[in-house]
Amino acid sequence: MVGESWELSGYEGDESVVVNGPLAGNNLRELIEVYMGDLVGDEVFDLHGHSFPLLFKLIDANENLSIQVHPGDEVASDRHHSYGKTEMWYVVDADPGAELIIGFKEDCSRDTYLDALDAGTVEELLQHVPVTKGDVFFIPAGLVHAIGKGVVVAEIQQSSDVTYRIYDYKRKDAEGNERELHTDEALDVIDFTAARSPKTRYDARLNTLTPLVSCEYFNTGIIKLDEPLHRNYGNIGSFVAYMCLEGALELVSDQGSVRVKAGDTVLVPALIDEVQLLPEGETVLLEVFVPEA
Repeated sequence: MVGESWELSGYEGDESVVVNGPLAGNNLRELIEVYMGDLVGDEVFDLHGHSFPLLFKLIDANENLSIQVHPGDEVASDRHHSYGKTEMWYVVDADPGAELIIGFKEDCSRDTYLDALDAGTVEELLQHVPVTKGDVFFIPAGLVHAIGKGVVVAEIQQSSDVTYRIYDYKRKDAEGNERELHTDEALDVIDFTAARSPKTRYDARLNTLTPLVSCEYFNTGIIKLDEPLHRNYGNIGSFVAYMCLEGALELVSDQGSVRVKAGDTVLVPALIDEVQLLPEGETVLLEVFVPEA
């Protein structure tokens, strides 16, 4: 089984909803319609309109999840009228021996891949990466991947739910049917080259921002802090989102303050240029924003 929580979402039909204060009951899309660039940033609004461009998840895999791949923007737009799906993972926790599947071990041909699918040996072509808490992986569109049993990840991705399932371990439902695979669709988007360095290397230091992943869709950094930290966002032109992974803190701005604890995701509107992060003991955050085009 898998537990998947959409922590911050503007995806149609699954929008996040304000739970308290004068805007309680309004969802994220409604807020963007009213506050536009003040909420998401002028450039972000000009590019994405009322669509929130990112999706934040927590995923707790109690079994090996299906092996899958996602299309990029062009294919996703043509086929599904959707964004593509480039994403990243931060490993929040992992059982001993847990692993992820990240790309091919060696360069692979389409024919070799299809033969392995038919034989049920596609796993043998793929790179199995042991993981521990704190590991980071960038998963661009086209990279084959899967989350293994016993891994909890924070996922930051484009706002898309387009997934091509390529292998599901021949598992069957109560009626004896295997889950649908998307072999033909996936063939057009899979990157068959070897994924030689799938893990993002970083050295996080206390009380400062450490960059993790930078791509055209999102910039993500990690902040480990045990004393107050001032952050200035006046020059980024985007909202900022925080995912709190450990500890707790008070987030203070000229608009007020909010207590944030492990498991919370908070959206800081673009009109807020500065915040103070006041931790309650050692706290770990992911900081995310949309880079300028």
